[in-house]
Amino acid sequence: MSQTYGAIRLERIAENFRAGADIVQSPLTLPGPGEIRVRNRHCGINGIFDTQIARDLVDYVPIKLPTFTGVEAIGLVDAVGDGVTGFAVGDAAVTVRFTGGYREANVGAASQFAKAPAVSRDYLALASTGVSALLALERIGEVKDGETVAISAAAGGLGHLLVQLALLRGCHVVAVCGGKRKCDFVAALGAQRVIDYRSENVATVLAAEYPKGIDVAIDTVSGGIFDAFLANIAYHGRLVVGGAASDLEGRPEVVTAPRIAHSIYYKGASVRGFMNGLLTPYWDEARERLFRLYADGRIAVTFDDVPFAGLPGIYDAIERLLSGQSMGKVVVDL
Repeated sequence: MSQTYGAIRLERIAENFRAGADIVQSPLTLPGPGEIRVRNRHCGINGIFDTQIARDLVDYVPIKLPTFTGVEAIGLVDAVGDGVTGFAVGDAAVTVRFTGGYREANVGAASQFAKAPAVSRDYLALASTGVSALLALERIGEVKDGETVAISAAAGGLGHLLVQLALLRGCHVVAVCGGKRKCDFVAALGAQRVIDYRSENVATVLAAEYPKGIDVAIDTVSGGIFDAFLANIAYHGRLVVGGAASDLEGRPEVVTAPRIAHSIYYKGASVRGFMNGLLTPYWDEARERLFRLYADGRIAVTFDDVPFAGLPGIYDAIERLLSGQSMGKVVVDL
C-alpha cells in the first residue's frame, strides 16, 4: 500500500454533497495501541444522510470542518496495533461509524469495527442496512409473528430487507413502491400485496383491503404515505418512522388536520421514531443473527444494477440513490 490513501472530506457547508466534499490524500499511519488498520474494498451509500451532513442539518452529528465522510465500509485488516486480540491481519472488518466509509483506508479503535466472514458487498449490507431493518422491525416495531406489516420504499436497500425479515416472521407484508419494475421485484420477494403508489392510492387500498388495520408500519418516506399508514393503523398498532425522504429539502409540509393524538388515542396506537445510532447495544446480536440467516440461505441482498467504482463514483452513487431510480442497496467498489 502506498504511504497515502484517498478519502472524501467535507470541506465546505454546501447545498449538496458534491459541492461540499473533495477527494483528498492523507498520510497512511500505523495503528496505535488498541487500533487496527483496514483497507476498504466496498462502501455503502446513504444519500439522504450525506446530503444533510453537507448542509450541516443532522442535529446529532456536530460538524467541524474539515471532516471525513461516509458511514459504511468493509475491508481487509492489514495492520494491528498493540493489545488488539479480536483482529488479525487478513481478517474482514466492517464499520458503520461516521467518517469511516468514504475512504480507501481507515485507522481506528478496534471497537469501532466488527468481524465479518468475508470481505463482500453482502456482509457490508447485512452489517449496516440489515441491522437497521432488523432493529426497526423488532426493537421499535415490536413485530409479532403473523401480524400485518406495511413497508414504504419497499424496493430500496432497507425496504427489501424489511420485506424478507417480516416474511420470516410469518407476517402478511404490504409493500409500497413506485413503478412496475420495483413492484415486480418486491412481489418476487414474497410480499402478499404490493401497492404501486404511482397508480394506486395507498390510503384507499389500505382502507378497502385491510379493514382491521396495519399492525406495524415502517415508513421512511413521510408525506402522504405516512398519512395513509397513520389513518389505517390497527388497534395497538405501531407506526415506525425511519426517515422522511420526501422532506429532503428541509421544508416540512404544513398540514391542517386533527392533531396526531386523535389518530392514535382511541386505537391505543403509537408512532415511534427509529434511530439506529441509539440502539448500539443491540448491534452485535442483530449482525450475528443476520449473518446466520444469510449463510442458511434464508435472506438475500439485492444490489442496484448500476455499478460504481472508486472515490469519484461515490458522488454519482449518492445522486443515483437520491434520484429514486435505484433498486436494492447502492454500493461503491473501492
